Amino acid sequence: MPETHDEAPDFTLPATGGQDVTLSDLRGAPVVVYFYPRDDTPGCTKEAIGFSERQEAFRAAGAHVLGISRDSIDKHDKFTAKHGLTITLLSDSDGTVCEDYGVWVEKNMYGKKTMGIERATFLIDAKGRIARVWRKVKVPGHVDEVLQAVQAL
Repeated sequence: MPETHDEAPDFTLPATGGQDVTLSDLRGAPVVVYFYPRDDTPGCTKEAIGFSERQEAFRAAGAHVLGISRDSIDKHDKFTAKHGLTITLLSDSDGTVCEDYGVWVEKNMYGKKTMGIERATFLIDAKGRIARVWRKVKVPGHVDEVLQAVQAL
């Protein structure tokens, strides 16, 4: 599980828009990588819309924003179209990147234990190191907090 100051685990994943995204190709600029459980669920939708609404501010700060879940690209494309999302969503269908970042965890929902993605955000600096980690993210106010951290880099 990577922590602050660690080198961010590299990955190449399929992205909305039909291309693949490789994290190390984005060096030279900060990257926000946020993990979320599932497309089109209430918290995940609010978070994705929040990052999309602030996309210009992240761009102005020179940062890329990437959302990752285990949903397929087809589901991501539908989610993007339905909500007018402007951020790039990546599909980690086999869960390897979720495991590399330590966000594939046991969850306990109403006494039932299942495996799932813990909502978490990683701010990766221009050199590819983790500058900040947010775990067990609560959506309200989170996007603005991440934006402030990007602007402070």
